[in-house]
Amino acid sequence: EVLDMLSLTFNYIFDGLNSRYKEEIESVRKQHPFEDLKYQHPCLRITYAEGMKLLREQGPAILEERIAKETCPETKKRMLAHIESVKVHPDLEDISTEDEKLLGEVVSREYGQDFYIMDKFPLHIRPFYSMPDPDDPRVANSYDIFIRGEEVMSGAQRIHNSDLLLKMAERCGVDLTPIQPYVDSFKLGANPHAGGGVGLERVVMLFLKLGNIRKSSL
Repeated sequence: EVLDMLSLTFNYIFDGLNSRYKEEIESVRKQHPFEDLKYQHPCLRITYAEGMKLLREQGPAILEERIAKETCPETKKRMLAHIESVKVHPDLEDISTEDEKLLGEVVSREYGQDFYIMDKFPLHIRPFYSMPDPDDPRVANSYDIFIRGEEVMSGAQRIHNSDLLLKMAERCGVDLTPIQPYVDSFKLGANPHAGGGVGLERVVMLFLKLGNIRKSSL
């Protein structure tokens, strides 16, 4: 339900920008040429494991294209090392910012979409209060939302059961004493809930493909 709502929300934002601010968008495009954002509803969704599979299978070819155009020997050497790391990226290991951008290019080529959600992140790389997936304890009901290969929102279903919260905190070695009132509040009963934090300046930067957050900050 949350992912459906987030997809609707972002599509509403993009549709609104395109319909209400055409003149302003074209003014920006004159100074900073960019292609319109490719998006749809329901938006493209992939699991983290599916994303890593795409990265392994198609990422090296994109990097090889870049190497062919590179003239600096040291840069080429780093890029070759990057190719080797991409080829063996595990399904349940954290992804770097560099590889997120590469995956965004893969997704754009494969699906023709610049806006997508990656769901089911590995449990061990998310905060202890992220809800484990009921069907696969290795992953969490957590997700990131991407525009042009860069994260604009990170979110998850939060654990709403105090016993499970205590269990997960112990497993991760987290001392809950400083936030005991937070833990106690769930003993009174809480509905399942989820959400996320969106970086609006990042949305503007990536929607307009500005390349630098300072160009979209007040």
